[in-house]
Amino acid sequence: MLAIGRFGRCLFFLCGQVLATSASADEAPAASWASADPRLGECVMFREGGVGLVFKSPTFWLKGSVAGFSRERRLAGRCPKIGKPVQSYTRDDWVRVASSSPCVHRDADVREVTVLRIRVAVEEWETPWSDMHGTAGWLFRGQFLDKPLVKGEQIDFDASWLERCEL
Repeated sequence: MLAIGRFGRCLFFLCGQVLATSASADEAPAASWASADPRLGECVMFREGGVGLVFKSPTFWLKGSVAGFSRERRLAGRCPKIGKPVQSYTRDDWVRVASSSPCVHRDADVREVTVLRIRVAVEEWETPWSDMHGTAGWLFRGQFLDKPLVKGEQIDFDASWLERCEL
């Protein structure tokens, strides 16, 4: 039997706690809009990146305020099959993924659902400018998908993509 000692057991326990906490944080929804509608003027953010336990990729973001919101009925159809790894998605691939939201992976799950849409007045952003800065995700080269980011312009988001700003 391997004798790891008291220090080794503590270190093993702490590493397990860090991994468990990291996994549960990734599984949590970005924002809980089910309990209360967003308030006009409330600060919201779209974030992507920040993946990794020890070495994290850069986090890129778009910050703005709620300019309006609505609940809509939409068909949750089949998710598009892009046919390549996420790291290889192009700008057009990301636009296809976003425009198909909400979507499901099985035919049996196709149905009409209620979604919360939030119009965000853009205030600030940090986007990657080359592939070396991060993978070309939804935020890239001063754009959100195929829309140039302009201070004060409004962009329509699915509420599940947003989180409330930290105080």
